[in-house]
Amino acid sequence: MVTTTQRRAVVTYLQERREIGVTHACRLMEISRASCTYRSRRTERDAPVRVALRAAAAQHPRWGAPRLHWLLQRTGVVVNHKRTERLYRAEGLAVERRRRPRVPMGPRVVHAAPVRPNERWSIDFVHDRLATGRAIRVLTIVDDCTRECPALEVDYSLPSARVIEALERAAGGRDLPAHLVCDHGSEFASRTFLSWAREQQITLDFIRPGKPVDNAYVESFNGKLRDECLNEQYFLDLTDARVHIERWRREYNRARPHSALGRLTPAEYAARFTTDPELLVLKQG
Repeated sequence: MVTTTQRRAVVTYLQERREIGVTHACRLMEISRASCTYRSRRTERDAPVRVALRAAAAQHPRWGAPRLHWLLQRTGVVVNHKRTERLYRAEGLAVERRRRPRVPMGPRVVHAAPVRPNERWSIDFVHDRLATGRAIRVLTIVDDCTRECPALEVDYSLPSARVIEALERAAGGRDLPAHLVCDHGSEFASRTFLSWAREQQITLDFIRPGKPVDNAYVESFNGKLRDECLNEQYFLDLTDARVHIERWRREYNRARPHSALGRLTPAEYAARFTTDPELLVLKQG
């Protein structure tokens, strides 16, 4: 089937190369002169949106069309998500998919979903390297209810004592969680850490050995941290790594929408809860 755009192109060709009048050329291609001379105004209307979309994609290179639309919608640039998706494809902003090797999966252990903040945290480690080649470790902490990241501890070495300090500092004005989900790493299985957890009346939920999928909340967070921060940044030294990782953490909590939270940011979702520990339920409305 010949489209209107293709018919216009042939009319232009007949005019320029065959020196045929526009009326005769339109009659040959069975297209009206009004349709042939029509010029869409969509390009002019879309120009500001394209600029804003490119700027947002440059600032968040690992965000797809839904999150970029959410960002533009909050600033009043767009309303219809289909328009954002159309321009997203037209600008060639699709995120390159990073292939992962397939691994066999066993039966999963499903934890009951927490219903209030600080009910359960998940902790884990992520590794990276500086420009000098020296390895660094990042302790990741996630509130399984609100998906907030209270803290990210970055250093060359993070023994049990440093993990305890990071957890207490992450608690800040809030209480320590009733449960901690973690693997069987030496930092979490040491006597120091076990004694501290017993003193704080924290239940340690150890996942099955070799089954990181049992710690799904923090593993999902680790994937976002690596994809949007660690793989996108080039850390010159430890201080540089701490600055960039902390900046990303704040943006994750305050400015990154989460699909599991109804497109709210973790901070916005956490704000829906009351501060009374005896009435820690979602506010109505």
